[in-house]
Amino acid sequence: MGEGERAGERPAFYALAPGGWRDYWTLLHPPYTLWHLSYVAIGACTAPRIRVGWLLETLAAFLLAMGVAAHALDELHGRPLGTRIPDGALVGLGGVGLLAAVALGIHGTFEVSPWLWVFIVVGTFLVVAYNLELFGGSFHTDAWFALAWGAFPALTAAFAQTARVTPAAVVAAVGCAALSAAQRALSTPVRRLRRGVAEVRGELLLRDGAREPIDAESLRAAPEAALRWLSAAVPLLAVGLLAARLA
Repeated sequence: MGEGERAGERPAFYALAPGGWRDYWTLLHPPYTLWHLSYVAIGACTAPRIRVGWLLETLAAFLLAMGVAAHALDELHGRPLGTRIPDGALVGLGGVGLLAAVALGIHGTFEVSPWLWVFIVVGTFLVVAYNLELFGGSFHTDAWFALAWGAFPALTAAFAQTARVTPAAVVAAVGCAALSAAQRALSTPVRRLRRGVAEVRGELLLRDGAREPIDAESLRAAPEAALRWLSAAVPLLAVGLLAARLA
């Protein structure tokens, strides 16, 4: 049982009550997975011509590696979501998801460029090292989150389209990294309040003498609202860009 469940608090705003299929929904982090898959679309949009087949294959690879494998390994390491998914199932999801993503990448090395091997090796390393907090957690930091889940999907998708690392792709990747850094800055205190804080006490004393109580819900209201809006805004931006490019 995870910290969030012990405290009677959902571990995330999108988390469902623990048990059964609901655990697998929570495990996928649907709003955040969709958000980060949007970086794939944004990266692909930097190409002069979008090859839809390769875009779909890149999206599938990142859904498997990031949406399934990374989240399964993260839950295996410490149960931050408090799901009841057996360890064996998490290991299976992590292994199968990552291997399937690698297989898609290998297909790309034959059809796009052998340099995709670099992206395959780096991506595999990031999924395992970040989520299992290897090397003393050296790769489980805000900076690596921004690079791994923001810049890397955008740059990989752009390369899968053009077989080149273009200036436009680099700029887009830096922008996606900045968005991921903002996500991390907002989500870190929210996760702490939902999963690690047992009680909040205090009040605000206003200049007019009024007093307002402070609790965990009030502290997380603004950053969580921003996360909700951003998790809708970034995918909509990606869809709009794709619609404009494919029209």
